[in-house]
Amino acid sequence: MRVVFLGTSGSMPTPRRGSSSVVVRLGRDLMMFDCGEGTQRQMVHTKVGFRRNMKIFLTHLHGDHVLGLPGLLQSMSLLRRERRLDVYGPSGTVEYVKAFSEALGGPTFPVIIHEIQEPGVVYTDDRLDVVAVRSSHRVESWSYGLLEKPRPGRFHPEKARALGVSEGRLWHTLQHGEAVTVDGITVEPMQVSDPPRPGRRIVYSGDTRPYPEMIELARGADLLIHEATFSHELQDRAEEDGHTTAREAAEVAREAGVKRLALVHISSRYFDPDVLLEEARQVFEDVFVAEDMMEIELPQPR
Repeated sequence: MRVVFLGTSGSMPTPRRGSSSVVVRLGRDLMMFDCGEGTQRQMVHTKVGFRRNMKIFLTHLHGDHVLGLPGLLQSMSLLRRERRLDVYGPSGTVEYVKAFSEALGGPTFPVIIHEIQEPGVVYTDDRLDVVAVRSSHRVESWSYGLLEKPRPGRFHPEKARALGVSEGRLWHTLQHGEAVTVDGITVEPMQVSDPPRPGRRIVYSGDTRPYPEMIELARGADLLIHEATFSHELQDRAEEDGHTTAREAAEVAREAGVKRLALVHISSRYFDPDVLLEEARQVFEDVFVAEDMMEIELPQPR
């Protein structure tokens, strides 16, 4: 599981930072959170493929989070993408995609829009869930949690053999948490396997003020990607605009007990973001300011 920061600026791009977008690589699959202007160019730089299995999750319909979507879909069409693309977002996402598609033409492949109506799981497969909670911004907005499902614990073949379980289908069944019956005797997974290993957890705030649902979503997360538009001396401005200061983001991380905090959505006023980093470190130690094209690996927990 690798996190690629494509755009880390707030409101408008700067010479060093593009508009908001983060991609999580899961093998060859991609989960994109927001798609600000210039996202496709950043994808080229980081070698994030245009034809891969991808799902896009939009936090809200402000331009710095969605203006990259028209260009991305056009490029995918030019590359003759055929694979379906799913886009999740707030109310209005259907009309937004419909409007630019009618004006520009295309896309030439299936695009399925899922407008989020209520908090909860918005996407699930056999590996993970993506959970959405309403954030606290000036417009309808969502924060997302990418929650990897627990993985089977270490399987002990010698224990299975000692209990008379033959190798093959029955081992596979036990490894995936289901009991089997051998000669009328039930063998439980816990008899031959270690406890399940917890999945990894990434939380992406989008634009928001701190709020309780975010803290609960982020509790124990391996990585919290949280906006930090302003330093705390501009807290009044942050409250007015529906944003978070670096100190407040660190307070969310501390209260949620996350392992690591990444600060994004940095205002263009901060050419040197060290002021935000130092402010956050006074509250939460394991924090960094994300930079465009930065990549970090989240190893599987032992």
